[in-house]
Amino acid sequence: MTELPSVDDVNQASQALGLGANAAELHGGLCGWLSAGGAPVREWPARVLADDALPVPAEGDALSRLLEASVAQLEDRDFAFELLLSDASDTAAQADALFTWARAFLGGFGLGSGGRRPALSEEGEEALNDLAKLAQASSEDFESGNDDDEDALAEIEEFIRVAVLLLHGDCVMAARHRQRLN
Repeated sequence: MTELPSVDDVNQASQALGLGANAAELHGGLCGWLSAGGAPVREWPARVLADDALPVPAEGDALSRLLEASVAQLEDRDFAFELLLSDASDTAAQADALFTWARAFLGGFGLGSGGRRPALSEEGEEALNDLAKLAQASSEDFESGNDDDEDALAEIEEFIRVAVLLLHGDCVMAARHRQRLN
């Protein structure tokens, strides 16, 4: 299963469990967790949101499907990885979702790595630093209806997508490859 559940389904499942996080936050945090080598466990919201008291998603619900699809997309050799962002047509709302996703990714990445600094390639280090800069950005600089701003957001989204795949490759795929060689 590689298709992500809809933003609405994830938001509703989050609300039903009282997680206090939207789809972009949950997906960004989950992808950060997984990219740093965090285990794809059923209780992932508790791990990603750093709150052991959070309930475990029901099997087959939107959050469980989000986990399954995210794992599959991150490991897809055809680079089918997508970011789960807001469906809003407003450019500022899209920018908010994108920067929220990046902030959540960094938080999940830190938690998934267990507080240790993972061994990253030079490109991985650069990607992580660039993601940190993007996480500090604001939607205030983006205007709805401005084609240049919409193009810039599309480029930022593509950069984040590639950076995540690179980091996942450094931390997860390279580690698996090293284990096979030993």
